[in-house]
Amino acid sequence: MRGPLVIVGGGIIGLATALAAIRLYPEMGVVVLEKEDRVGAHQSGRNSGVVHSGVFYRPGSDKARLCVEGAAAMARFCEENGLPLLRCGKLIVAAEPGEVPGLEEIHRRGVANGVRGLALLGAEEMREIEPLCRGVAALHVPGAAITDYGVVTSTLARLVARAGGQIRTGARVVGLLDRGSEIVFETTAGPVAAHFAINCAGLHSDRIARLAGAEPGVVIVPFRGEYFELAIEPSRSVRGLIYPVPDPDLPFLGVHLTKRIDGGVLAGPNAVLALKREGYRKTDVGLSDLKEILMFPGFWRMARRHWRSAAREAWRSLSKGAFLRALRRLAPGLRKEDLRPAGAGVRAQALDRQGRLVDDFRIVSAGRMIHVVNVPSPAATASLLIGRTIVETLASSFDLGGAR
Repeated sequence: MRGPLVIVGGGIIGLATALAAIRLYPEMGVVVLEKEDRVGAHQSGRNSGVVHSGVFYRPGSDKARLCVEGAAAMARFCEENGLPLLRCGKLIVAAEPGEVPGLEEIHRRGVANGVRGLALLGAEEMREIEPLCRGVAALHVPGAAITDYGVVTSTLARLVARAGGQIRTGARVVGLLDRGSEIVFETTAGPVAAHFAINCAGLHSDRIARLAGAEPGVVIVPFRGEYFELAIEPSRSVRGLIYPVPDPDLPFLGVHLTKRIDGGVLAGPNAVLALKREGYRKTDVGLSDLKEILMFPGFWRMARRHWRSAAREAWRSLSKGAFLRALRRLAPGLRKEDLRPAGAGVRAQALDRQGRLVDDFRIVSAGRMIHVVNVPSPAATASLLIGRTIVETLASSFDLGGAR
């Protein structure tokens, strides 16, 4: 085949895709374009590090299948490359009787998705696993794990480079020309020609798609997730992951407690509309980003549908006391002085014209490009399988020659 293949985006999905392409088609040149000065600068390096198990997702969905298989693949990758991985387990807690049916539905989904070792627990049993935790019932997910996705991303970059791929940082795509037999990317580091291309630009994936002349049918809406970290003493009482029963109408899992590889414990995140695509601070405002969101008709339909949830999340963002009250539903003994600010991440969430927050992965083929326009959580968990799936999608659209 002719080459090279250009991948826009040096996050965990772009690099997993690059590695899959090199391994499946070793004669194909691969170039990764990353606008920042390093890989994994945004979603891949700003997350809680959870390797999700697959209990939350609708049976039969791409999310469910890729999460369960992807978690196993991520564990193998970490073990093979000497990367940190801790199987700390997870409790999903029903804080009150009205949440028990939702907990039972999560249990049903987990069983249907093939997640092993699940057990519904009573109040006393849950406290044996997590002494800080309180509730009327819980689902125990013993295989849940944590890692450091920033380290995973940098390891993927090293493997891509070692296999002959090129990673060009500081290469923001500013223009794109389709010449029929090739695509030319104009970047801040100079032009790059490709025979095929894959758009893994995360927070900017819809813009790259439109730059290429494709209409993804969605706009990326940035949601900021703000974290606190527990003080040393209460963090010692948290052994793994403690989640609430999530709202089934939203693609967010609610404020929870997450053990970190370094032994600390993250509390959060909430989910508030960011006023800039890379708006990690409350004061970050991007006028062009905000205008784009407000002019999209789906935004106002979403706002009418979810304004109550949005108001609660915004209040938790502004009020440490409100944030603490959400955590106390899981761990009543926490105090305000136990919470210390710990930064934020921004999630790229696709929103369609009907005002729906797109819940599943969305990969669109158009011309000589594949556009990955929605890869929400558990994208990091499933990144190795998602990368292979993207390359297989490219192969099914074009003749790439024989895979090894």
